[in-house]
Amino acid sequence: MIQVRSMSNPLRIPDLRRRLLFTAVMLALYRLGAHLPVPGVNVAALENLFKQKGSLFSFLDLFVGGALSNFAIFALGVFPYITASIIFSLLRVVFPRLKEMATEEGEAGRRQIGMYTRYLTVVLAVLQGVGQVYLIRSQGAILDPRPLIMATIVITLTAGTMLLTWMGEIMTEYGVGNGVSLIIFGGIVARLPAQSAQTLVLVRAGEVAIWKFLLDIVIILASIVAVVFITQAVRKIPVQYAKRVVGRRVYGGQSTHLPMRLIQAGVIPIIFAVSVLQFPGTIAQFSRWEWLQRLGQQILPGQPMGDVLYFALIIIFTYFYTAVSFDPNDVSDNIKKYGGFIPGIRPGRPTSDYLGRVTERLTFVGALSLATIAIAPVYMARGAGALTLYLAGTSLLIVVGVALETMKQLEAYVLMRHYEGFMK
Repeated sequence: MIQVRSMSNPLRIPDLRRRLLFTAVMLALYRLGAHLPVPGVNVAALENLFKQKGSLFSFLDLFVGGALSNFAIFALGVFPYITASIIFSLLRVVFPRLKEMATEEGEAGRRQIGMYTRYLTVVLAVLQGVGQVYLIRSQGAILDPRPLIMATIVITLTAGTMLLTWMGEIMTEYGVGNGVSLIIFGGIVARLPAQSAQTLVLVRAGEVAIWKFLLDIVIILASIVAVVFITQAVRKIPVQYAKRVVGRRVYGGQSTHLPMRLIQAGVIPIIFAVSVLQFPGTIAQFSRWEWLQRLGQQILPGQPMGDVLYFALIIIFTYFYTAVSFDPNDVSDNIKKYGGFIPGIRPGRPTSDYLGRVTERLTFVGALSLATIAIAPVYMARGAGALTLYLAGTSLLIVVGVALETMKQLEAYVLMRHYEGFMK
């Protein structure tokens, strides 16, 4: 009874109820757009392109909820926006002025960088849209290949990406959770019922052995446990605050801890790696050179070279995002500012050096764990049913990671309104 009451607490808060409803409406509109085909395209002619297991487009179709196989207005997804965000994150390291805009100028600076990111998103979406249009034209999927019709298709795809980017931003501001992550989450989860039903049909027909289906379930459950374990793992750094006398009051004197997550970046490195990996593959697919097409096929996840590259990209982006989001010097200064210290470590520079060493070790273990969970289940599922190949590794990391982050935000809203939490 207590658990049911705790789960219903978010619905008792009017503001949170509106946020949940707004998020649900945005996700429903996203799913609607994933089934609205772009004008001038024969979707039936694209079936052979997506029947090839392990192809680039079947891989990308997983993260856009089938919008690419339908060649819908949201076929490009939010990946051009993610790629643009990666580029500007890298530029912050190269150009100190961008870093100053994001940190010192506050909200105005962040809005300016956001505007530049959207401009770059338009450019990347146009480039990717042109590439996909030329590819589907080679498949005979464009009903009227005149330049004006092809330009209309590219403009429609670009407009769909920008609309989806806007939806993700307003979901973050007025909804619950990170809007862009929730859009990718919704695309993966939306196809799960159909994929599960298809697997059950194959089991009943005898085309998939029952032991393979049970192996599917075991691998998925083990992967979920592993994902929850590494994404929630925290090292607690003890912090002691000295007593301060202000007037007649005594402040401080308590012991607390600084929680340092094993993976500070969450599932962001996975999304970044997928976004970066799709670009060379897309370019290779619409190239006329056969050797470049073969290379583009070999760098896909599921292929040995592609898995090695994917593994390396996840590790690189884990280190990169951790360095951007966690600054040991700022944390050390804040601890010193409020009269705190780590037992056995002097305040100031020694504290920042200590936090830097701890962060490096945690990031090393976390990056390896994240990359292993993204790759290993696919190899474990070789020979098993189709369900594991759909919901394992990358897709499972995104689904579980985004769900946990959204639940944490819901928990924070509930506790802020003095309600009992629902995460036990």
